[in-house]
Amino acid sequence: MSQAVVKSAQRAFAILELFELERRPLSLTEVTQALCYPTSSTAALLKSLVVTGYLEFDRARRAYRPTMRIAVLGQWVHEGLFGEGAILAAAHRLHAETGLTVVLAAQSDLHAQYLHLVHSSEPLKAMVTPGQLRPLASSGMGLVLLSAQADAEVRRLVRRINYLRRDEQVDLADLLVRLHEVRSRGYAFSKDAVSPGFGLIGVLAPRQADARQLALGVTGRSEELTAREGELVAALRAAVADLPA
Repeated sequence: MSQAVVKSAQRAFAILELFELERRPLSLTEVTQALCYPTSSTAALLKSLVVTGYLEFDRARRAYRPTMRIAVLGQWVHEGLFGEGAILAAAHRLHAETGLTVVLAAQSDLHAQYLHLVHSSEPLKAMVTPGQLRPLASSGMGLVLLSAQADAEVRRLVRRINYLRRDEQVDLADLLVRLHEVRSRGYAFSKDAVSPGFGLIGVLAPRQADARQLALGVTGRSEELTAREGELVAALRAAVADLPA
C-alpha cells in the first residue's frame, strides 16, 4: 500500500490535533510556529476550516478555535470505541492514583494507535499525542495487543511487517518468546523501545462484544517505572478488573 499522504489533508488534520493538544484558541502565528508550516498556506487552511464550519475566528482576539461540529462529528466513534465511558473513567482514576501519563490504545493494521491520553508532564505531552502510531511488533502497547492474538495470526502479521519494512526485520522467534512472557505474567513492560529514557507498562482491557480490543498502559521515565513496577502493575490490574466484558 502506498504511504503517500495528500499534504493539504495532512496539514488540516495536524491543525485540528494541535487544538486538541493545546486546548485553547490559537492565533495564526501560534499555529505556524508550532507546526513549522508556511504562513500563507496555513492561513488558507485556517480560512477553509472556518468556511466549512470546523473552526471559528474570534476577531477581537485574532484567534481561531474549534466549533461543536468537531465534537459531534466524532461522537459515534467515541461511543463505538469506549461504550458508556467506563474505560475512560478508569484511565482518569489510574492517572490520579499513579501520577503518570495513561494511554488507551488499539491495533490499527500493523501499528498500535494511541486513542486517548491522560497527560502528567510537559515532556511526555509533546512526545505522546492522540492518534500517534507505534510499531506493533516492538512497542509496549503493540506487545500488549499482540498478546491477545493467536500465534498463527502473529506470524501472518510479522510476514506483512517484514515484507513492507525490509530494512527493519522482526525476529519472529524472539517476538513469540516475548509474547509468551506477556501472556504468562499478564502485562508488558517495555523500556527505551521507541523513546530513549522512557517506557510503558500495559495490560489488556476486557473486550466487549463487537468492539476493538483495547489496551491500557502507564508511561513515564524508565527508571521510575522499574522502581514502581509492582505498584503500577497492581494499579493497572485493579483499573481493568471492574470493566464490563
